Amino acid sequence: MEVAFVGGGHMARCLVEGLLSQGRDPARIAVADPVAATRDALSTQLHVSVFEQGIDAVATAPVWVLAVKPQVARAVCEALAGQAARTRPLIISVMAGITQAQLRHWLGIDTLVRSMPNQPAAIGAGITALYADPSLDVTLRTVVETVFRGAGATVWIERETQMDMVTAISGSGPAYLYRLAEAMESAACARDLPPAIARQLVVQTLLGAARMLQVPGKSPAQLRGQVTSPGGTTEAAIQTLDNGGWTRLVDEAVDAAHARGRTLAEQFG
Repeated sequence: MEVAFVGGGHMARCLVEGLLSQGRDPARIAVADPVAATRDALSTQLHVSVFEQGIDAVATAPVWVLAVKPQVARAVCEALAGQAARTRPLIISVMAGITQAQLRHWLGIDTLVRSMPNQPAAIGAGITALYADPSLDVTLRTVVETVFRGAGATVWIERETQMDMVTAISGSGPAYLYRLAEAMESAACARDLPPAIARQLVVQTLLGAARMLQVPGKSPAQLRGQVTSPGGTTEAAIQTLDNGGWTRLVDEAVDAAHARGRTLAEQFG
């Protein structure tokens, strides 16, 4: 095996599909999941090797991706600790809130990387934040980047404490945009636009605006200014958002997500 996934949920599947898109042999990718239906789907649709128990999936793999819920992280890691001690794999965690210190304690090894991918990884348009101890060598960092390459961009953060904010921004961030899209569609339909047209207008507007943000040399504030003519329709809308506390609410939402991320490690440690 080249890579073993412990947990076969949505994000694990995204990463597996990304590896397959890079030409990896599906027979050399292992996935462990306790749910038979999940294993069957992965086997029949992606042709990877599947196992019920994590210990069987990781038996010969030099790279392990831990993709289980934080609630079961400790039990899963402790069950794998003996094998980790024997084979010294590179371990990548996609478990929110679980720290390197906890992973090191539960698994007994130091070759660890924390990651936070986000939902657009499903279409290869995500971004994954990565953190490792500075001692992790360049070769292993490249291996880690390869695991996530099919899911989108990657960025290394300098301090592990930054991971909770990453979770609040890019991890939770897609849901903020979806909520905005919901509200815009609802407002349009309530004012006599057909639902299909409202959806098309909202989706393409958000896509186009996101692409504008990628153009070098223009900040979000500058781009907003280009659309917001004095006394115009956009200015009226922006003033309404500002008067309603839009910026404050976004700040509070990010803070709430950040705080939740910080408590996960304590809750499941």
